[in-house]
Amino acid sequence: MAYSYEPHYFEDFEEGKEFESVGRTVTEADFMMHSALSGDWTELHTNKEYAEDTQFGQRIAHGPMTFVQSTGFVYRSGIVERTAIAFLGMNYMDLPNPVFIGDTLSQTMVVTGQKELSREDAGLVTLDVEMTKQDGTVVLEGDMKFLIKRKDAE
Repeated sequence: MAYSYEPHYFEDFEEGKEFESVGRTVTEADFMMHSALSGDWTELHTNKEYAEDTQFGQRIAHGPMTFVQSTGFVYRSGIVERTAIAFLGMNYMDLPNPVFIGDTLSQTMVVTGQKELSREDAGLVTLDVEMTKQDGTVVLEGDMKFLIKRKDAE
């Protein structure tokens, strides 16, 4: 089921609040576009014949591509649309399982931190994210830190 949320300002985020993304199926075009943009044409991602003889038996997504899809799920949910000033990084990120062409991914996002800053116009919001495949296999776990506008900063 697709979910759509309104933009959230710093004051709207509450620890424990959970969001769910829509789903998205990974395509051959995703692999090629990522390789073209990043310049990473490693055979494990781009050579079907080579990849068939690896432990995975087929091509796997680039780790950075999986991360980029995760950030895309956050933005596509709408919760930080026009309220995010910056993505500030992650304290941790794990990629415990591979992503293959044809996998359908989705993500849950839970607010785990909301911190006041010296800035009057924004605060720090941390989201723990978990991206899974169609069968529930976890393919990315981590936390994302965002600088989010305050309502009165508009």
